[in-house]
Amino acid sequence: MLKGKTALVTGSTSGIGLGLAKALAAEGANLVLNGFGDVAAAQAQIQALGVQVAYHGADMSRPAEIEAMMGFAAERFGRVDILVNNAGIQHVAKIEDFPVERWDAVIAINLSSAFHATRLALPAMKAANWGRIINVASVHGLVASAEKAAYVAAKHGIVGLTKVTALETATTGVTCNAICPGWVLTPLVQKQVDARAQALGLSNEEAKRLLLGEKEPSMQFTTPEELGALAVFFCSAAGNNVRGAAWNMDGGWAAQ
Repeated sequence: MLKGKTALVTGSTSGIGLGLAKALAAEGANLVLNGFGDVAAAQAQIQALGVQVAYHGADMSRPAEIEAMMGFAAERFGRVDILVNNAGIQHVAKIEDFPVERWDAVIAINLSSAFHATRLALPAMKAANWGRIINVASVHGLVASAEKAAYVAAKHGIVGLTKVTALETATTGVTCNAICPGWVLTPLVQKQVDARAQALGLSNEEAKRLLLGEKEPSMQFTTPEELGALAVFFCSAAGNNVRGAAWNMDGGWAAQ
């Protein structure tokens, strides 16, 4: 379905980003990967799907490096047809104890990077009258949790940016939507599970149930493959008039 298209996925060397990249590659899209994970392993997984793959190591907190990455993608493949803004970090602390430098870093990587990549991708998308911008927000773009001020603020901002981008492209062939996952069992979340199991003397499965039970009524993790399937839907003809959606895949978290 996406043969001849180029997708750029930020933060795509592991976890959710890699899952999204693989789903788009499986539909024929060439990929530009970005991130600080195992680059060789990520590239090999994409190449195995029979598409071209490139990598750019832009630090998503630095606008000049984002600009260099977008230029690299355009030079290599012509233009970015599908932009997936996925890069993100987390820090947990009470507001009065939140380190200022961590606030700045979370906002820069989780929110500002999406703005910079979007502003650079839009001209070519509009000129071609086709493009897809998919912002990976979070259920925390819809509801809040204590001690996650920067993350929740950034993800709410991503949902707002998604809506504005959708309105500004509403009469074009460019769409913009957000995916809002709940708990996804990425390596990062597995570390949280492991830490909780060790701290409370629980088995890994007990720690997972405890984590899910706090927020997610379905008591099951969303998978990167499920998120990838939603991204593919947004890129399909069926998604032509899905604009400005903040689509939660959260096991009922935000329904409570």
